[in-house]
Amino acid sequence: MEVLSSRILLRPADLAASRSFYRDTLGLAVYREFGPPDDPGMVFFLGPGFLEVSGHSPGGAAASPMIWLQVRDVRAEHERLAAADVTITREPRQEPWGLIEMWITDPDGVKIVIVEVPADHPLRRDQRQ
Repeated sequence: MEVLSSRILLRPADLAASRSFYRDTLGLAVYREFGPPDDPGMVFFLGPGFLEVSGHSPGGAAASPMIWLQVRDVRAEHERLAAADVTITREPRQEPWGLIEMWITDPDGVKIVIVEVPADHPLRRDQRQ
């Protein structure tokens, strides 16, 4: 299989709340909008991929996959997101595998892992090769 492009699709219970969360609270850049101008679906840049938030799921998006976001400074994001009243399900801490992780949820309960890769972690060394 040769993957040319990919994205994560979310069908939230409350489209407006999820759009606001990903655009305004997390600060993800909008790649494009589509659909009705008064209630558009949005596609956000998500590193080398995309996150599409569109449509509606009557049962919420709790069964959706987890989202993994690498950031430069998890503790700074923790302070910023806590001040924005984001649901933080686990404070930042260094995992046995060396990554610093914090866990949050979006308005539908979708789990989001915010990750910092420390400078001495093997993932950093692999990226410089």
